[in-house]
Amino acid sequence: MNIMLWGILALTVLTANAVAGTRSHLDQAMQYSEAALYARDGKTLIEKAEEAKQQASLASAEKVDGKHREQGLQCLDNAIKEAKAGNVEAARTASKDALDHFTRAAQ
Repeated sequence: MNIMLWGILALTVLTANAVAGTRSHLDQAMQYSEAALYARDGKTLIEKAEEAKQQASLASAEKVDGKHREQGLQCLDNAIKEAKAGNVEAARTASKDALDHFTRAAQ
């Protein structure tokens, strides 16, 4: 009997850890937007902003504020455009704006 209880307890803990380890697409978009914000160079910023865009696009199926999600996507487009033009500081500002919008979208 004790072995069965321990087995159930272990299975419950493993399942809870697996569920807690999953992140929503919007959470991942926020993580990549923050990585873009702190990127050391324009190339890395572009890569992280593009990853954030992909995750934010996938978040359309989630319960999020669509207005802020769309505004965040526009900010990421601006970040990529600015980084490609060599304006890394402006790209960082746009990445921060995207992060702010995604944070609001999650509320």
